[in-house]
Amino acid sequence: MKKNQPTHTIYQVIEREKDTKIWSRIGAAWMHQDGEGFNLVFDALPLTGSVVVRKKSAEDKGA
Repeated sequence: MKKNQPTHTIYQVIEREKDTKIWSRIGAAWMHQDGEGFNLVFDALPLTGSVVVRKKSAEDKGA
């Protein structure tokens, strides 16, 4: 993995009716070298709903 590349994608998750959830990509996260935390960069503020951090998928690796 290249240095300074995000390791995770941050999503805003908004719950809608009938158990529907909308996931919107709102930023990126970099794991600390010691594995004990993350640096987070948000592309969208203010936020509503919950925030989810997920490991980047192969599809996201090009972004």
